[in-house]
Amino acid sequence: MYLSILALPLFGAASAGLLGRKLGVTGAQLITSVCMCTSALLSIVAFYEVALCGSPVSIYLSSWIDSGMMSVDWAFMFDSLTVSMLLPVTVVSSMVHIYSMSYMAADPHNQRFFSYLSMFTFFMLVLVAGDNYLILFVGWEGIGVSSYLLINFWFTRIQANKSAIKAMTVNRVGDTFLSIAFFGVFWAFGNLDYATVYSLSPYMNETVLTIIGLLFLFAAMVSALIHAATLVTAGVYLLLRSSPLLEYAPTTLVVITWVGAITAFFAATTGLLQNDIKRVIAYSTCSQMGYLFMAVGISQYSVALFHLAVLFLAAGGVLHSMADQQDMRRLGGLINLLPFTYTIILIGSLSLMAIPFMTGFYSKDLILESGYATYTMSGHIVYWLGTLTAMITAFYSFRLISMTFLTTPNAPKVDYEHTHEQDMITVVPLVILAVMSIFFGYIAKDSFVGMGSDMLATSLFVHPSHVTLVEAEFSIPTFYKLLPAIGTIGGASLALLMYHRLANFTVDLALSDLGKRIYTFFNAKWFFDAALGLGMITAKVLDRGAIELLGPFGLTNSLYGGSQTISRLDTGIVTQYALYIMIGLISITLLLFVPILSGISLDNIGDLRLILIYAAGLLFAFGKSEVTGSKQSA
Repeated sequence: MYLSILALPLFGAASAGLLGRKLGVTGAQLITSVCMCTSALLSIVAFYEVALCGSPVSIYLSSWIDSGMMSVDWAFMFDSLTVSMLLPVTVVSSMVHIYSMSYMAADPHNQRFFSYLSMFTFFMLVLVAGDNYLILFVGWEGIGVSSYLLINFWFTRIQANKSAIKAMTVNRVGDTFLSIAFFGVFWAFGNLDYATVYSLSPYMNETVLTIIGLLFLFAAMVSALIHAATLVTAGVYLLLRSSPLLEYAPTTLVVITWVGAITAFFAATTGLLQNDIKRVIAYSTCSQMGYLFMAVGISQYSVALFHLAVLFLAAGGVLHSMADQQDMRRLGGLINLLPFTYTIILIGSLSLMAIPFMTGFYSKDLILESGYATYTMSGHIVYWLGTLTAMITAFYSFRLISMTFLTTPNAPKVDYEHTHEQDMITVVPLVILAVMSIFFGYIAKDSFVGMGSDMLATSLFVHPSHVTLVEAEFSIPTFYKLLPAIGTIGGASLALLMYHRLANFTVDLALSDLGKRIYTFFNAKWFFDAALGLGMITAKVLDRGAIELLGPFGLTNSLYGGSQTISRLDTGIVTQYALYIMIGLISITLLLFVPILSGISLDNIGDLRLILIYAAGLLFAFGKSEVTGSKQSA
């Protein structure tokens, strides 16, 4: 059963990809979707057996690498962390497959798309279920290739080509850090399987663990940058799986905490005044990834697992309904035309904002409370930046809802005439995810992050000095517990007030000089793209300039030019050869008697004459060679 969870998506991808023409569009969609849904059902069964009943499973297939000290097997491990990741991956992927059946209905290459989608899920499952870091790397590379193929799906579009190449190039940076980290793991531990690394981590040098942990962080950052989606949390999973290693590298945990807090705040402020729905959702996801990193940095690994969202598919419903219109300024007044889509986005936004008793509330608030309960500077950074980010999240979430559904209609009349709700195939996954975003947190909270729960104890390690759940639950003043919720409600209310009730005030504010500057700053992403322009200057002046002249290019030219000059001395004239021999003899004499000659005074005319004759001979020889070279060229 456990291998079937991995094999079914692979079978669906191979069937749609290799037999797509024979199966047809409907056949490819049905096979891939049925395989994915079956894998999701088996994942639920596996979660019950492994996580809830406490029966982990390890499956050995065959030996892969056996060379000297290095021994790597094809083996898969299904512990509580694995099945906890399998559940959202397979369920959300199944919903994506079902949703795409309608969303991609008009595309002529459905078979290829569904093949890529299933292949993408297969490699994610390989990454999650692998027994060692090398199998994780196989899955890591697989999702990189799959992402390239999905981004470049419409390969006739130049922008899709550029985006895919950019994604692949940036992904290579993460692969480099990950590869170096694996070399470090093998050098330090002598093996790459998780059991060896976990058992030896307490006895390793802290500096070595810190370097390996930072390399893991850099790889995870790049992965989050490229694959910032609900399905692909490969980088976060890498950090979760390496928790026994990170717990003995406190410097790495501090860096992860600060990176997560700054990322969450920066992404939230960047999405604050964006007008493209996709951009708002993309920066929102990046902000939520920052929360996941914050949770890892304060050793709350179980809380990092407990952070889901539904906003992606709901936003797709709006785009699909409004003829792919993405600019929120050109929408508005859709609440009466798209009530179902409005309900789905509202539920997703409320969960994302961590409104009390929604799924997001149980995870996001616990991250902030755990940060405050560490009573360290890094923990307080998590709390205050995270709380401020939560307020901003509420603001831009309700700004999206207000501009899209509540304000005056701004789209062309023809768009509203063709506006329609989604068909039943699209409605089903949206309803399932919306229900999960309401009830999942309440149902599963005690199992994942409840006081005394040991469901994840065998796969996630937290050092006793880093356990803060008791302090987070009982020692924090009530004001600090309620502040994130108060700020969230305040941010949402401010957005509704500014964009729904005081629209004229908002316009007047944007037209003022200060308003223009603030709007431009956040809409232009803190001018981050302008700062990246310095990279081109650096590349031209330093990389292709000074470094090339002093490095390989300059060295090559110097050696080539020197060899060309020396080759011109070969003229075939005996008298010149005699001169070269004499110059060589004088050179050797000078080199041998440098210590003696260095002590002479200029009054010694004989030694000075010898030096002058030597210099004149050199000038004559090289001058003659230049004349000969010019004649040969002519």
